[in-house]
This record gives sequence, C-alpha cells and structure tokens, in this order.
Amino acid sequence: MVGGALVRRLQSEDAEILTAPRSELDLRDQSAVFSWVHNHRPDAVILAAAKVGGIHANATYPAQFLYDNLTLEANCIEAARRVGVEKLLFLGSSCIYPRLADQPMREDALLTGALEPTNEWYAIAKIAGIKLCDAYRREYGCDYISAMPTNLYGPGDNFHPENSHVLPALMRRFDEAKTQAHGSVSIWGTGAPLREFMHVDDCADALVFLMKHYAQDGHVNVGSGEEISIADLAKLIADAVGYSGDVIFDPSKPDGTPRKLMDTAKLNALGWTAQIPLRQGVADTYRWYQAHRDRLRRA
Repeated sequence: MVGGALVRRLQSEDAEILTAPRSELDLRDQSAVFSWVHNHRPDAVILAAAKVGGIHANATYPAQFLYDNLTLEANCIEAARRVGVEKLLFLGSSCIYPRLADQPMREDALLTGALEPTNEWYAIAKIAGIKLCDAYRREYGCDYISAMPTNLYGPGDNFHPENSHVLPALMRRFDEAKTQAHGSVSIWGTGAPLREFMHVDDCADALVFLMKHYAQDGHVNVGSGEEISIADLAKLIADAVGYSGDVIFDPSKPDGTPRKLMDTAKLNALGWTAQIPLRQGVADTYRWYQAHRDRLRRA
C-alpha cells in the first residue's frame, strides 16, 4: 500500500523510480537483497516493506512478525551501506510506543514503558529498525532516517477478513453484510479505544518531504493529528458503504491499546501537515475497494 502510494507521489519528481515487489525479490534473502542493490545502485531508498496485520495476525504469527521484519530491514539497511546509498528512510509504526504512553505520543516516549502485548512482536522489530538507522548514522556516517506513521489506510490496503487492520477489515465486512443482506455485524472489543488514521497518499507526501528536508538521528512521527473512537469509525465506514444494519460490539475480545494519537509537532515545525480528511479518504478508499472487490475476495 505505502509502496504504491510512493510510486504515485514520485511521478511528479525528477527521479527514476525503482521498485522491488515481493514477486521478484524476497527481502528476507540476504544474498538476493545484496545482489539487487548492487546491480541497481539506487541513490535513495525508502524502506516501506514489512509483514503487517491486526491483533489477530500478531497473535497468530508472532515469530513471523518478529523474524521477517528484523531480517528484511537489516538486509536492506546493510545492503544500502555497502553500495553507498546516499539517503535511506525506514518506515516504522506507531505501535513502537508504550501501551500507556502520554497522549499525544511524542518521539521521546520511545522505550519509556511496556509495549502493548497484542502487537509487541511487530513493535520490537520496528524499534530495532529505528535504532539500526541511528547506529549506522553514528558509526558509518550514513544519512539514514526513520519515520513513524500512524494507522494508514487507502488504495492497495490489505482487506483480508482475518489478517487486516481495523479500517479495511470493517470496510470489507460492512460491504459483505450489505451485499448479502446480513442484519448485523459483530466487531471485536468495546468500540471505546481511540485511534488516529491517515490516508496513505498523505503519508507518501510526508515521506518524500522528509527525504528532502530531514537529516538527523531520531525518528519523526507522521500523523493526521486527529483521532476517532472505533465505534465512531465503524459508523463512518458503514455510512460510506451504505450499510444500515446493526453493529454489535463484543467486549469479550481485546480492545488493544486504549488510545494512540501521534504528536506531530516535530513534522509540522519542519513545514508539513496532513491534507486529506478521514471521511473523504474513507469514501475514496471504498470506491477503490469496489473497483477491485472480486480480486480482493479471491486473495
């Protein structure tokens, strides 16, 4: 999803765009990664690849979430150093912050408390990536930076019924309930947790901005600065889909972190702010989902 948005955003830049889709390159294969980077010799790298998913996926595949993400980020960062890549941006996740971090979450909250248990495997891998970029800057003088986006959504998202994040998962479930005339949809948790969402095209624009204007250690939060409860998000998505049935919350299932809002003062001070409102972005994403529904349901 992020890679596709970056390709769209970079079309307006004077740049030759190189991509390494998973169908052509397994980023967990060190030899293959080293060969690809050596052969293509990019001037800059944005490392958007990751094994991702929601609470169910994190609980089901903890080893894969930790091993795959650790391996692919280490391979790419070391390969970039070996061929002298001028600039690298590592893409992390807001789940790096402590479960009960002060809100909104500032960059300096990292490693100040216990992680959220439902996504700690992914968070540990992403924290390692941040520290790897900082270590390479310190030891080798590499201009490697890190950006921590909030919850992203948009065209190209993962709409798998079990392994996707909350927004695309709800969109698919409401759409199926509408087309199959189901009278209700059940959602994990109480609906009370607060979450922040950002359209992936906004994120891509922020990442290109940071590639141009940021060159320091320490990561930068990338977010919209607005939050919404899961219950209100469900209503917003149901409205966009046109689903009018009942929405039932199941409090026996985990809520996850009670609140996650990014402090984006650092990014805003550099001169960038988000532009796409959530309601507009959800409607745009649903149109994309409708256009690709048949393929996504077969996946």
